[in-house]
Amino acid sequence: MTVRTIIPVILSGGSGTRLWPMSRPEMPKQMLALTADQTMLQLTAGRAQGERFAAPIVVANAAHADLVEAQLKDAGAEAQALILEPMGRNTAPAIALAAIAAGETGAGSGDAMLVMPSDHVIADLPAFHAAIAAALPMVAQGWLVTFGIAPDAPETGYGWIQVGEELAAGVHRVARFVEKPPLDKAEAMLASGDHAWNGGIFLFRADAYLAALAQHDPGILVATTDAMKLARREGTRIYPDAEAFAASPDDSIDYAVMEKADRVAVVPVAMGWNDVGSWDALHAISARDADGNAHRGDGDGSVLAIDTKNCLVRSDGVKVALVGVEDLIVVASGNDVLIMPRGRSQEVKKLIAAMKNR
Repeated sequence: MTVRTIIPVILSGGSGTRLWPMSRPEMPKQMLALTADQTMLQLTAGRAQGERFAAPIVVANAAHADLVEAQLKDAGAEAQALILEPMGRNTAPAIALAAIAAGETGAGSGDAMLVMPSDHVIADLPAFHAAIAAALPMVAQGWLVTFGIAPDAPETGYGWIQVGEELAAGVHRVARFVEKPPLDKAEAMLASGDHAWNGGIFLFRADAYLAALAQHDPGILVATTDAMKLARREGTRIYPDAEAFAASPDDSIDYAVMEKADRVAVVPVAMGWNDVGSWDALHAISARDADGNAHRGDGDGSVLAIDTKNCLVRSDGVKVALVGVEDLIVVASGNDVLIMPRGRSQEVKKLIAAMKNR
């Protein structure tokens, strides 16, 4: 069997609170133009366009329906189906909804689903497409494939994958998945040379994924199947039944399927991947001036930096001026301003928690 068509499945349900104040529940980071003139959602859709790719299936928060449709239309990547979750239930149920929808549109066992988060950066598109091509023969045989990101640091904020025996050119069996490790274990895995970061990008046949769910987490399959049977449909919009979907376990694809299934493979790839999970991460991948500053003003916002070094400055409205400072993150959005030292941007979650408690 060969794979005929690749159906992009774009997961756009995240809230992206680590990039507050620009990213908010009503305007999460995938809807923002953080790394280019296009938004991260638009860039994601653009990675899977061409002769072999079908129109995408997008799984999103129901509150973002208009925004998703408008952004995809502007990018020339309108969805074949927009599945609007009534509540978040993590990635395993979200992907199940997409797999069921793929079957409804006539996708048979000869079609594959390319599952991509909507808020990641991939700088080397040819490397990504080469990795997809390497994976397709194994996908056609029913394997579940993930893409292992070539690590360049002992990251403790990512899951890791141990790369096992080679199954085909560039494709290996997954030896094990590793949870977010402490620093000493991350350093050891980086030094070993046989581990990769888990980037959360997958390629498999829809029927293979649903069969794996039936075996390893049938509660998700039953709930999502019921939710889709009872779904309300408006054109390309699909509203899964809220009561049925609420009965689904809240679980990631890694826990529900990938760590339990037998035929799971990994394609290691260096493709300039970044999950842009913090303002520090954005500074690291942004174009910087001669003094190491990454600054950008959107809309009416403007940024002026004098005698300033190694700062990230973003504004979508107010003018921001910096004089004589170093290693700061300054983000102004609406009536909110964030100021913190570079290197501590993961602590934004503390601010979010504190604001909720006030």
